[in-house]
Amino acid sequence: MDMDQRTFIPGRDKLAAGESLSPDTSTYEMLHNLSTTWPCLSFDIVPDQLGDNRKAYPATVYAVAGTQAESRKASQNELMVMKLSGLSRMDRGKGDEDSEDDDEDDDENADPIFETKSIPLPSTTNRIRARQYPPQSSSKPPTTFTATMLENSDVLIHDVTPHLTSFDTPGTMITPQQSKPLATLKMHSTEGYAVDWSPLVPQGKLLTGDNDGKIFVTLGTEGGKWTPENRPFTGHQSSVEDLQWSPNERNVFASASSDGTVKVWDVRSKSRKPAVSVRVSDTDVNVISWSRQTTHLLASGADNGQWAVWDLRQWKPSSDSNPSTSEPKAVASFNFHKEQITSIEWHPTDDSIMAVAAGDNTLTLWDLAVELDDEESKDTAGVQGWPPQLLFLHYMEMVKECHWHPQIPGCVMATGDGGFGIFKTISV
Repeated sequence: MDMDQRTFIPGRDKLAAGESLSPDTSTYEMLHNLSTTWPCLSFDIVPDQLGDNRKAYPATVYAVAGTQAESRKASQNELMVMKLSGLSRMDRGKGDEDSEDDDEDDDENADPIFETKSIPLPSTTNRIRARQYPPQSSSKPPTTFTATMLENSDVLIHDVTPHLTSFDTPGTMITPQQSKPLATLKMHSTEGYAVDWSPLVPQGKLLTGDNDGKIFVTLGTEGGKWTPENRPFTGHQSSVEDLQWSPNERNVFASASSDGTVKVWDVRSKSRKPAVSVRVSDTDVNVISWSRQTTHLLASGADNGQWAVWDLRQWKPSSDSNPSTSEPKAVASFNFHKEQITSIEWHPTDDSIMAVAAGDNTLTLWDLAVELDDEESKDTAGVQGWPPQLLFLHYMEMVKECHWHPQIPGCVMATGDGGFGIFKTISV
């Protein structure tokens, strides 16, 4: 079979009749695809106890996801607690001189194993986020909570600690009671897609936003109760699409909306109005990501395919005398993608690396440290329209969400209509 080795760029190139796409496996260190009965259009990676900065294979990943079953089979919706193990590195092909190493490489070439524990859900999942808290004693595992925002507007909080523990403790039985939600929150009158756990509040602090533009804060207590505050934060003129707590200020969060703005809020505000409002797009702002390493940087992704990085130090606070929305200039802005940005996330340890997913069936990795006037950076292997900051392009049908693994450097997991993909490139 003849193979065309050209780089295919979705949105620019078109497949001829009978043509199909194939990944260039030489550019991947690891590449696996896993399918599920129903699409899971939102997921989150769960930290584990296997160590940080892991580079050995086969790799293991724990995650949670919510399904999107057909409406006539809504009873099949579930929260999936997952363990993906046996994730081997790419087989590069070895010569005879390497045959003596075969035995020690057997584990590296293991077949992937996909294990799941199911928690029934009454509706499809719009967004799910996990948060892990340290154990109360060394003999116990960390506590892992999930917050699931459903299409029916409910927000469910589960403790999935026993489900995660059961993967590595043979004979463990999950009781029906352990699969019931700790809380079913009903403060939203419409569905929403915005959920985020505070990284700085040990007992649990949750943000949720809906299509009416309302944002609620829910607090966890040491007694295991979950209480939403009565008054929502209001100020957006349309739906709240994404929320992010500040990584270093426990009372501050940011919101993205289909009204084209990103707003910054202080939960101590009695007015429940934003402290800062900035117009970042003429279209919907779908997603935002707050840098954990350089905390004055915030990235946004919009419906027109453009994504940008903003310096929060340049954003002017709002006031009663000047409540208008400002329009500062982005630190960096890219319009490579030709469809809506569906997910964006900073690399967990390198504040110059970004992962961006879009509706053009691509997931791209970027290096913002590359200078535009760097002569060496201008070499893009002859591919026209390829920005020098663009490190890698991964094709994935209808990709909806992507996350870096915090403990496996360079490892990205993503979900779309066809299932899950997990990969590590030679570029990052």
